Amino acid sequence: MSGGLDAWFAAGGWQPFGFQREVWDAYRAGESGLIHAATGTGKTLAAWGGPLLEWLDSHAAGTGGEFASGRSARARRPTAPALRVLWITPLRALAADTAHSLLAPMESSGIPWSLETRTSDTTAAVRAKQRARLPTVLITTPESLTLLLTRAEPEELFRSLRLVVVDEWHELMGTKRGVQTELALARLRAVCPALRTWGLSATIGNLDDALSSLLGVTPDRPSRIVRGVEPKRVVVDSLIPP
Repeated sequence: MSGGLDAWFAAGGWQPFGFQREVWDAYRAGESGLIHAATGTGKTLAAWGGPLLEWLDSHAAGTGGEFASGRSARARRPTAPALRVLWITPLRALAADTAHSLLAPMESSGIPWSLETRTSDTTAAVRAKQRARLPTVLITTPESLTLLLTRAEPEELFRSLRLVVVDEWHELMGTKRGVQTELALARLRAVCPALRTWGLSATIGNLDDALSSLLGVTPDRPSRIVRGVEPKRVVVDSLIPP
């Protein structure tokens, strides 16, 4: 694992889980897939580490701080790389929390990306900037993504996109918003044939069907289901009212 991300884990006194490393390696090998793990076991970092390590691999990996600009992810927006990662969340209320989770390892690793959200709560000023140029990482909802895809020349807008993460896939799958997401993904794959897609899910039983609907008609594309089975200490307290 490259030094920047490794240092961030070490600073927190943590070590990556085996399933997180598996996803990072699969992503860097060009695979897509579905991450199935319990809430709080690190699905977000599993999906996020791959693109970070891919960047570090190709930009003097392991040095971390040499990329740090001292500016926030939003402030460095004009000079940051074009859109690389699209993160779809089913609830706009989760967008800010997701941004916070993604920002810490990215900035600690010294990666000079910009990161923003785009939902119905996004201000007009930020929308205006995004019309001119999208950030390196965009967290959005199915509805906002659909609107982006109606813009003129989507090929220009999304041509640098490498990864789409669909968070809480179990909440979207089988619903109208899930179909909307699948149609958007199909459109993005037409623009970016090498696009990788990873779904995150905590509570879903039909994993094969979930993976199939997430990836669409792409039979020749390598993919896998990664199960995050990690030991957790469980304490049960019985409360008896007086």
